[in-house]
Amino acid sequence: MQIEFVAGPLAATVTPVARIVDQDALPADLDPVLAESARAARFTGKVGQAHDGFVSRDGGVVRIALAGAGDAKAKDRTAALERAGAALTAKFLTSGESTLTLDLTGTKLSGADVAAVLLGARLRAWRYDIYRTKLSDEQKPSLKTLRVAAAPEGTEAAWAVEAALAEGVEFTRELVTEPANVIYPASFVERARKRFEGTGVNIRVLGRDEMAALGMGALLGVAQGSVREPHLLVMEWNGGAAGEKPTAFVGKGVTFDTGGISLKPPAGMEDMKWDMGGAGAVTGAMLALARRKAKANVVGICGLVENMPDGNAQRPGDVVTTMSGQTVEVINTDAEGRLVLCDAITWTQKEFAPAAIVDLATLTGAMIIALGHEYGGLFSNDDGLAGKLLAAGEASGDKLWRQPLGAAYDKLIDSPIADMKNVGPREGGSITAAQFIQRYVDKGTPWAHLDIAGMVWASKPGQTWDKGATGYGVRVLDRFVRDNLEA
Repeated sequence: MQIEFVAGPLAATVTPVARIVDQDALPADLDPVLAESARAARFTGKVGQAHDGFVSRDGGVVRIALAGAGDAKAKDRTAALERAGAALTAKFLTSGESTLTLDLTGTKLSGADVAAVLLGARLRAWRYDIYRTKLSDEQKPSLKTLRVAAAPEGTEAAWAVEAALAEGVEFTRELVTEPANVIYPASFVERARKRFEGTGVNIRVLGRDEMAALGMGALLGVAQGSVREPHLLVMEWNGGAAGEKPTAFVGKGVTFDTGGISLKPPAGMEDMKWDMGGAGAVTGAMLALARRKAKANVVGICGLVENMPDGNAQRPGDVVTTMSGQTVEVINTDAEGRLVLCDAITWTQKEFAPAAIVDLATLTGAMIIALGHEYGGLFSNDDGLAGKLLAAGEASGDKLWRQPLGAAYDKLIDSPIADMKNVGPREGGSITAAQFIQRYVDKGTPWAHLDIAGMVWASKPGQTWDKGATGYGVRVLDRFVRDNLEA
């Protein structure tokens, strides 16, 4: 959906028109008939409410919509404004209307407030229908443009920043939505190359031979059952001070996960196209940072593999040597994400000596059991870094909940024949997975692991997304950079 800013006063006959309404505060100048219909429909301006009706104006009929923004003094005001914008989009997306005008005449909203409304509206408008060839006209999105009239000072500048974020979220959703016969390691790389053209991001790619020479036995072990060659995608954004250590975002990019020889049950396996959600989030976040010219040095690294059950596939009981030199007994080939991450993190530390590392991965089903689809799990060896990420999650809406780490869990992945095994017992599965990854983090390096298994895909529409890919992860990383690396 396009966002356009309209100069000058709004013509009386423009239709449809939308207005943002605070809770229990219907505008005094609202047409009496529309006001009465709103009250009859129990529209009170609560967060996410939407109501529309028709009024007579200058001899014509004008359609007017109201979107609730809740309590104007609420601490989560920004999130409420996003939901107001999203409510408008949800109402008009397939309405037959192609243009909606947001009338801000006399508004008390700031430019940043309006940008939040626009962000919610644009994110909720995203759909990916390229493979749906038999949609009826009533099912097809009709809303193409949101026009903004009488915007307060600073709105366009604020929107430019949020538009970059929206583009990053949308790119992540695109990558996560595509089927695995379309997005696999090589095509993931090529799609990223195209989207990063002209952004100033430097892209490097390591192939199988280069990773083998570096000793990435864990990552390559996951990939050896697939005809798709693995890749390590590296994206560098140097927008901060010259010579300043970058912060590294590392993403798990298993473009399809059958479980390998430890084959998953058939029911629901199609969902495993989104097992690259961590890599998708890292890539979208890097695009957002580049588009808004973030004043920070950040690198994004994605370990891209496909986990398949071939005659050459890794077997349960195999022992692999990681790039760090540590050995792993592979008990379960379906615990593959940590094998990808450990080599990607080792390479990242040797190549960049980063100031901090944040990895993102759809790592464990146990995380969904623990937190459902409300929070991503956060594990960290550094309280300061953990606190900053928790705050960024709260501010952005990509919420996180901290989980424990400790030696009592660590011993659960000790192996009798190797340095460690890749799974522990069923209990504490998300924790032992994080403990595994932590063994590859250099001493003194702040590190956080975000297990986002329950967050990258939604079975029903949410606040600013339709059912399907949510784009989770992009916003928390972007907010972390804004508040800590650019502050």
